[in-house]
Amino acid sequence: MTDAAESPAVPPIHIEETITAIARLHAEHHANATLHQRVVERITAALSRPHFLIGLTCLIAAWMAGNEGAALLGWKPIDPAPFPGLTGAVSLASLYFVVLILTTQRRDDGLSRRRELLTLELAILSEQKTAKIVALLEELRRDSPQIRDRVDEQAAVMARPADPRSVMEAIQETRSEASNVARASDGS
Repeated sequence: MTDAAESPAVPPIHIEETITAIARLHAEHHANATLHQRVVERITAALSRPHFLIGLTCLIAAWMAGNEGAALLGWKPIDPAPFPGLTGAVSLASLYFVVLILTTQRRDDGLSRRRELLTLELAILSEQKTAKIVALLEELRRDSPQIRDRVDEQAAVMARPADPRSVMEAIQETRSEASNVARASDGS
């Protein structure tokens, strides 16, 4: 009894296949990265750590303290208050940080788009399978002598798979109508 309680539960095969497919999607995304993209991702990862923030804060404080200390000792400071050199360096660094973040985000958006497409394809496939199951159940109900035969309009509608194009057109039409209503209410 203790062996069964101690051994981890093995997930069903369809869950393992799903996990493998997701891992493959991420591995392909990583494998398709160019050298430049990998370098940018590593830099962004390093900059996003708390250690970097602490180090940057210490560097800025040391710069300011060093320049103020030099002035107090009668030496000529490299960057006297209000620290225009530091301001320029921080501004330039900020520009680079923004570009690094945007570059990394753009690449991550590609993976998100692939996930969304996969989710959409699976949803359409699931809808088609569900429609087929409803159709088969309806056929079984009609063919079974133990079940009273009747017309079920809702089941008949559900047995037909949805046309993705007509669904998309209905969504766009609904969004357009909602947008028109919102514009009309803003104008009044």
